[in-house]
Amino acid sequence: MKIAIPVKDDKLSFFSNAGHTPKFAIYDLSGTGMFRSFNLNSVINNPRSDLDHEHPEEEHACNHSHDDEEHIAQHNKMGAALNGCDYIVVKKACKNTAKSFTSQGIKIVKYNGESVDVNDILKETSAHFAS
Repeated sequence: MKIAIPVKDDKLSFFSNAGHTPKFAIYDLSGTGMFRSFNLNSVINNPRSDLDHEHPEEEHACNHSHDDEEHIAQHNKMGAALNGCDYIVVKKACKNTAKSFTSQGIKIVKYNGESVDVNDILKETSAHFAS
């Protein structure tokens, strides 16, 4: 089972706004119960080309239409890049971001905590991942 999580950089700090994250970390989940483990598979760049990843903003104020075809196409790149993942853990995701994942069969797991440590977040949300 594969689980994606938005991260700021290769240090794997959680990025709360999934649609604007610079990168996604992809983990493999193996084992069951107390023997569950998460192993880092890869870290990929967010494929959206309409974001300024040099100055990522987790709090995003939109000044464009969320119904614009090009804007939606940019969001859809994320779902395509994560095709093969079973879940994604997010704190925030706009309707286009959510649809880009669900259209690829990726289930969204909402994280409401305060941690930025990806390992802690995966442990906290692990009950949501079907075996």
